Amino acid sequence: MIEQIYNYFTIEMLYLWVNLGVLPFWFILIFFPQSQLCKYFVTSIFPIFILTGTYIFMLYKSYINSYDFINNFNLYLGINELSDLFSDKTFLMIFWLHFISINLFTGGWIVKDSQKNSVNKILFC
Repeated sequence: MIEQIYNYFTIEMLYLWVNLGVLPFWFILIFFPQSQLCKYFVTSIFPIFILTGTYIFMLYKSYINSYDFINNFNLYLGINELSDLFSDKTFLMIFWLHFISINLFTGGWIVKDSQKNSVNKILFC
């Protein structure tokens, strides 16, 4: 069974599930920021745990497929090396997971701060 799960979650499938999975959190943040569901579900650490699990799975899958993690440090050598690094789907997916996690965390932080400081959500639109 674990082998079936492992084979199901290819990079393309993970990309699809991550993008679809984060949408309900964003819809709740945008349309229901005052709700209890948003307070306890979206702006908590729950979505970060889910995305962290996906991130760890992607790192594990990369390690099993003998991904060269040392090559990631070449991005500091110049823009051409960075471009080469983004041509690798594995690195691109790890970057995308990181990007999605930071965006959702920041969105939750903005909602919490706007509620704490009584800032109207219309100002952010």
